[in-house]
Amino acid sequence: MDRFEVNNGELCLGGLPLSQLAERVGQTPFYAYERQHMARRVAAVRAALPVGVGLHYAVKANPMAAVVGFVRPLVDGLDVASAGEMKVALDAGADPRQVSFAGPGKREAELRQAVAAGVLVNLESMREVGLLAQVSSQLGLPARVAVRVNPDFELRGAGMRMGGGAKPFGVDAERVPAVLQAVGQAGLAFEGFHVYAGSQNLQGARIAEALHQSLELVLRLAEHVPAPVRHVNLGGGWGIPYFPTESALDLGPVSVALLAVQARLAQRLPSARLVLELGRYLVGEAGVYVARVLDRKTSHGQVFLVTDGGLHHHLAASGNFGQVIRRNYPVAIGNRMGAPDRETVTVVGPLCTPLDVLAERMELAQAQPGDLVVVFQSGAYGASASPQAFLGHPACPEVLV
Repeated sequence: MDRFEVNNGELCLGGLPLSQLAERVGQTPFYAYERQHMARRVAAVRAALPVGVGLHYAVKANPMAAVVGFVRPLVDGLDVASAGEMKVALDAGADPRQVSFAGPGKREAELRQAVAAGVLVNLESMREVGLLAQVSSQLGLPARVAVRVNPDFELRGAGMRMGGGAKPFGVDAERVPAVLQAVGQAGLAFEGFHVYAGSQNLQGARIAEALHQSLELVLRLAEHVPAPVRHVNLGGGWGIPYFPTESALDLGPVSVALLAVQARLAQRLPSARLVLELGRYLVGEAGVYVARVLDRKTSHGQVFLVTDGGLHHHLAASGNFGQVIRRNYPVAIGNRMGAPDRETVTVVGPLCTPLDVLAERMELAQAQPGDLVVVFQSGAYGASASPQAFLGHPACPEVLV
């Protein structure tokens, strides 16, 4: 919240006062993403990465076309999770050779599109090997593939664990040699490995530990490859703080680990390039969700601010996207920043469900109908991760400023 400019008591985004930006958008609610934030964050990540380590943007974090188009020249590649995201990436001018496609349930039509486009497909099952062999034969194009590995360890401290144990993602580590053999027999263009253990981790030491474990796993599996390893994607999982008890990720241990991992990889697999895949960490703090207060009401002594936005636009902020115990995102009255008169209120949306809560019993500046509620940390998994058709309310626009 303190990373955005405040002028005359009003939050500013992209140099515009919030109320003026709302007029420019033409309605509330809306999402706004700030270019300067994204550029600064990518530069900070670059400074922490050893020279030669590739940086990819995970489009699923925020697939808005303007965001992808802005981030694309700042990074080395894009990672997508559907043919729809692949189209966004290619339309943004991404080099197909630097686009990778992951997902546990790729349709045959999507695989055909991926082969035709020339992107790298992260294999997640033996089924995909067979389908890609057929597609490659039919199109006369060798499918570029890497094997996504479900690691035999978990990323400790991750908000969402994507690997270790029984998972729908990737190929279990012990089954990878058989998949690699099938890749070779099918004549697919093998390029490397993808290991993604978890996401939303704020503990640098845990991420560093996972990097070392992931590399050792790759080195073991590399004994079975049908062609030289050229690409090793060790995922990301770097988190951002959402709640008062959380602190920003310390990149120090991560940077040290990357230096060691890169050196060991160069020694053992000299043809391979190390790649990191980050999404939320690059764009999450660059975005806000803005809703307007429609009504102010009191029920049994509790003040409710009823807004025109809610969980249908921002499921994560409502606590219904991965939270076990609901906690408040950072929230402010954007046109009353620093106002001395404060009160404890609950901010809700217009939906007919008690789940439609944006801030619960939170101390905010006193607000009236017409004021603007801002939910920070909203640049990732916002509009595209929310049930916008729920109850038939208008869709939420997004702007890049």
